Amino acid sequence: MLFDTHAHYDDEAFDQDRDALLSSMAEKGVALILNPGCNLETSQKAVEIASRFPFVYAAVGVHPSDSNTYSDQVEAELRRLAADPKVRAIGEIGLDYYWEDNPLRELQQTVFRRQMELAQALDLPVIIHDREAHGDCLEIVKSYPGVRGVYHCYSGGLEDAKTLVKLGWMLSFTGVVTYKNARRSHEVLEWLPMDRVMVETDSPYLTPVPFRGKRNDSGHVHLVAETIAQIKGMDPEEVARITMENGMRFFNIQKEEAV
Repeated sequence: MLFDTHAHYDDEAFDQDRDALLSSMAEKGVALILNPGCNLETSQKAVEIASRFPFVYAAVGVHPSDSNTYSDQVEAELRRLAADPKVRAIGEIGLDYYWEDNPLRELQQTVFRRQMELAQALDLPVIIHDREAHGDCLEIVKSYPGVRGVYHCYSGGLEDAKTLVKLGWMLSFTGVVTYKNARRSHEVLEWLPMDRVMVETDSPYLTPVPFRGKRNDSGHVHLVAETIAQIKGMDPEEVARITMENGMRFFNIQKEEAV
């Protein structure tokens, strides 16, 4: 069984079949799912979905692309949502310098820092979004040594990966590892200790080969684990077991909570 540690079932792409799809996950070999929010509305929806499915957990936060929505009121509501027992992290938060129409970098950094401080105050881990902002993102992460976290859809290089592992952080991988141009991710995975690896789909995005171009869902997370198994020369079932244990430890999910 597998743990999809990052999937956006709050997304409108699932509006037509969300409940039926989630209800089918056990038969697809998926035991746990973590749904992170990207703004206040999706954070609220993530918590609502988690309340209805015992195997779904949530994270709450404001994505860098939505940094201009952050306020004291939003932070207060995130703090309230984080008190829900199904909420296990602050995220997804971070920096995104890829899109030219994203909020100013200075604002993204301020909002990122505020949410790192929130996670530190609440003793929750963080889920990091880092796109084309590796240096600034790592600098902020290093300034909060009391916060533990995971880089979702890790896209950095080997040296940054080594730094993050020394800091005690996790790295998570998506269907991108199945793409032909994923040499950088493969290089990181060849070195990365297995106790720092998590798997995810980032559904409905980043669908793995051979389904690339179609809507993604957690039923495809096994393709990520199988590709990692090939890279590491391991049995896929062993990768599934280890990444499940890693995800449960990271999000503080006990065996009796897993369905």
